[in-house]
Amino acid sequence: MDKPVIQVKNLYKIYRIGENRVHALDGVDFEIKKGEFCCIVGTSGSGKSTLLNMMAGLEPPTKGEIVIAGEHIEKLNESKLVMFRQKHVGFIFQSYNLMPNLDAVENVALPLTFQGVPKEMREKRAIKMLKLVGLGKYMRHRPGQMSGGQQQRVGIARALVVNPEIVFADEPTGNLDSNTTLEVLKLMQKIVHENQQTMVMVTHDNYLASFGDKVIRIKDGKIINIDLHPGGADIKLDESGEGFPGGTLAVPNT
Repeated sequence: MDKPVIQVKNLYKIYRIGENRVHALDGVDFEIKKGEFCCIVGTSGSGKSTLLNMMAGLEPPTKGEIVIAGEHIEKLNESKLVMFRQKHVGFIFQSYNLMPNLDAVENVALPLTFQGVPKEMREKRAIKMLKLVGLGKYMRHRPGQMSGGQQQRVGIARALVVNPEIVFADEPTGNLDSNTTLEVLKLMQKIVHENQQTMVMVTHDNYLASFGDKVIRIKDGKIINIDLHPGGADIKLDESGEGFPGGTLAVPNT
């Protein structure tokens, strides 16, 4: 994990509210290396979600640089940003954002549609990914027929099916119970460490953040601390944890 895949330099986001200037981000600097599981932790209003949005190219900075996979994304126009995200980035959301009328395979295959992948190949890759996240028995279930943890695993499979260099996760366990939260985090940790992908997770929970290799703490738009613990904390499930997939998680390219 030597090469930085994300570099944020002197980053500012300033909003004007009437005559006031609000610094959502106030001179932020850090790097994230290839293969790291990085957690950005802070309370509501700290600037963590603004930071994630800017790294994902969803919101432009007021000032500063964001270099991802060698590309200055703050200089890209909207059409180039869309192409950049399709090529390099996957997203995992708190609310899952699954299409209710599509089954698990169709939901996972959806990003491949935008890449122009033929239908047969889309379905093949989606099925492989669902098996890898432990949902082989639920491939034809729709979201309403699955638990929250199962829906989030569909969301993880959807993020990974395009084989992205970077996965952005916005409070991905916010709607899950405690043991399901640990299942999902262990799965995310396993994916990063075994496939040398980079994951950036935003959370308000210091305990959940401890499972990252790097923890960036943010308050009032400023980074107040960066902790490093390669490998992250060990996640142990209690005996009630069910359905956690075993084996190696190799992202399919075919």
